Formats: sequence, structure tokens, C-alpha cells
Amino acid sequence: MGTVAKVRYIVNDVDEAIDFYRDHLGFEVDMHPAPGFAALSRHDLTLLLNQPGAGGAGRAGGNPKPGGWARFQIEVEDLDGLADRLRSAGVEMRGDVVMGQGGKQGLVVDPSGNLVELFQPA
Repeated sequence: MGTVAKVRYIVNDVDEAIDFYRDHLGFEVDMHPAPGFAALSRHDLTLLLNQPGAGGAGRAGGNPKPGGWARFQIEVEDLDGLADRLRSAGVEMRGDVVMGQGGKQGLVVDPSGNLVELFQPA
């Protein structure tokens, strides 16, 4: 079995987060057994979504909250085009697409304020 990365995001509303990740970023829903939890996947990444207080992960460390600057990266072929489509769909981007040494980067904000970095290699 290949290596699979797992990331857990705390979200305000799991159903809203599922719609965002599935409809805008191409994730598939693998499991949604309860209102406060879902597991989604995209290639080798599993994204675990938890509402605060739901299950052990929704309580670990005290009172988990969504948001901040931590993020995972998705590689894309046409970042400018994707950013235009996301903005047209009402999806929030944090700042503009920027060019770095390795390529273009942009930050998309999920409905709970969590970031996803979109990256187009140079």
C-alpha cells in the first residue's frame, strides 16, 4: 500500500465543508457516518473533517477551532484559471496569486476559514 497523507481540519459545518472540497477542489467523499465527521480523499491525500466537540479529534487538546495559517498544498495545472473560476463561484481567496521561485501560489479559504494552498510549478 502506498503512502497516504492524512490531514485533519476542524470545521464549523461538516456538510458545508464537504460541498466546498468536493465541488470546488475535486475531493471525493469516502465516509460521512455522523453529522460531525467526514473523510474525503483526493489522490494520496485523506482529508478528515471534524466539527468542534465531535468525537475525540473534535475535543483533543482542549477546544479546537478552525482557521489559522496552517495548510496543505494541491498542485494544479492552471492556477490563474482556477482562481478565476473559484472567485466567480464566490469562493474566497486570501490575497492574490503570487509568483515565487518554484512557481505560482494562491490561498483559497474554506467556509470555516481553513486555508488550502494552490500551487502551479514553474
